[in-house]
Amino acid sequence: MRKSGPPKGLIAYLVLELLEEKPRYGYEILKEIREISGGHWEPSYGSVYPILYKFEEKGWTERIEREDEPDRKYFELTDDGREELEDRREETAGKGRDFADVILGFYHVYASIATDERFEVPELEGEWRYDETFSDWIVEQIIRHHEKYFEAEFERLEATPEEFYERHGVERED
Repeated sequence: MRKSGPPKGLIAYLVLELLEEKPRYGYEILKEIREISGGHWEPSYGSVYPILYKFEEKGWTERIEREDEPDRKYFELTDDGREELEDRREETAGKGRDFADVILGFYHVYASIATDERFEVPELEGEWRYDETFSDWIVEQIIRHHEKYFEAEFERLEATPEEFYERHGVERED
């Protein structure tokens, strides 16, 4: 179970992956991550730029000058950066549960606010509501993203979490 926020190292991993594709500047990286998330998440400037500067200090990236955009700070991945990316890919492979915990954890909090009598959140005109209609929309978006990225129609799974983990050889965390 994660305590909060995105899994540790997620932004750094995404920065490395995006820089492997082509040299980029910070704001471009922020917008690309926003696009990857379907427009639902964009890390702050205060998280991406320090990562870029840290990577530069470690020799994983280097700044490049572009004549067509002399005022922008473009960063390019170095050979050492490619090696670091390979290590981060391995690390990220082991964080699938962390990603799922973030998604499921926040959704459960949303659904609890909508249904638990202890919470009294007023409905504001023109704002999101904690109700079944808006919950349906969240689930629908997840299904649409699933179908888009995996190019497969979503099918309901009847397995409990325990059955799912057992079927796929995943050890259950307590």
